[in-house]
Amino acid sequence: MEYKEATGEGCQVKARPHLIPSLIVAAMLLVAVAPLPYGYYQFLRWAACGVAVFIAFKSYKWKKTWAIWLFGGIAVLFNPIVPIYLTKEIWQPIDLVCALLFGLSTLFLKEPVN
Repeated sequence: MEYKEATGEGCQVKARPHLIPSLIVAAMLLVAVAPLPYGYYQFLRWAACGVAVFIAFKSYKWKKTWAIWLFGGIAVLFNPIVPIYLTKEIWQPIDLVCALLFGLSTLFLKEPVN
């Protein structure tokens, strides 16, 4: 595959710049259900918050109001600066739902065709 093909008009990453970060964070959220060291969850907060802010920003540019609110809320929930402390039993379903939302964002959010 030539470079021109990989960056052409039909390229998924060009139309969906959040594709790879969203899939990585979704996988990290699924792994978070397992008992892991606290440092993993701290890193997860930074990653999930950062990608959620990125998706909210892209959604703003693409005029997708529902996604701005959804991923803005996820960014607040995973905010590492002023963290929200919940028990593991509460975080587990939240992690699973957010993993699903990050995964679905790769299907339903893309740059509009002008």
